[in-house]
Amino acid sequence: MQTRLQRNRKQQAGFSLIEILIVIALIAILVTVTIGNLDNIFGGQQEKVAGIFVSQTAKIGFQAYKLDVGNYPSTEEGISALVKAPAGKDSRWKGPYLEEVPLDPWGNAYQYRFPGSKNINGARGYDIWSLGPDGVESADDIGNWK
Repeated sequence: MQTRLQRNRKQQAGFSLIEILIVIALIAILVTVTIGNLDNIFGGQQEKVAGIFVSQTAKIGFQAYKLDVGNYPSTEEGISALVKAPAGKDSRWKGPYLEEVPLDPWGNAYQYRFPGSKNINGARGYDIWSLGPDGVESADDIGNWK
């Protein structure tokens, strides 16, 4: 025979409806805040990837090209000169200096200009940049001059 104390314990086992609703509400709030901040969490990574390419990865390819050919590619030859020899430079070109012409993290082509106008070396250097998240030349561009 069960005592009244044992019956009360069986009835109190588990969570009440209010407790379950509070937990669900807290989880919903956390999910909403997390989803709302995903762009802030991962968006910065795209900018870092573009920054690393223009300041380090491309720099290695362009320096090797310049050592072999004697100068940086012209604006018209562009970044593709690091992948395939430009016309008239076959004898000195020892590339490829990059495996392929990359796209920036937003799927746009990197921009290139030689001689440069924004980099610290001025006319002796080159400009390479990503158009950034908006895909147009503006203040959010990520270049080798920043």
